[in-house]
Amino acid sequence: MGSADYLRYAAIMLAAGIGIPVLAALNAALGQRIGSPAMAALCLFCVAGAVTLFVVLATGGGRGFSELAAQPRHLYLAGALVAFYILSITFIAPHFGIGNAVFFVLLGQLIAAAAIDHFGLFGARISPLTLPRASGIALMALGLALTQRT
Repeated sequence: MGSADYLRYAAIMLAAGIGIPVLAALNAALGQRIGSPAMAALCLFCVAGAVTLFVVLATGGGRGFSELAAQPRHLYLAGALVAFYILSITFIAPHFGIGNAVFFVLLGQLIAAAAIDHFGLFGARISPLTLPRASGIALMALGLALTQRT
């Protein structure tokens, strides 16, 4: 991977990371305003589905539909995990705080990402959990603990 690709990918993922707490705040506020966090989550999925369908059609990605039925069923668990994340953040964030909710999500992401990379789970490229990587996760956990102190 060239440095230009690296920077482009990093910028896109940074924007996605910025979007997570914004998504949490917006959807939690919608859930509070309409009195139904579950309905707010459903609305989010409808909008996300429409946007994704537009991207599929605009990029010619529709040819992948014929391949879906032949894929291992466990790969569809990703959809359930997205639903779990959206429902949990929409329900919990108004009571727990956006920062608290996202910090714990981030800690879970770091732990899971390290395990997936270390063992090459789900076909991921293997990247061993080295002392520096483990130390970074530990520092993140320490930072999380410091943010939770009142």
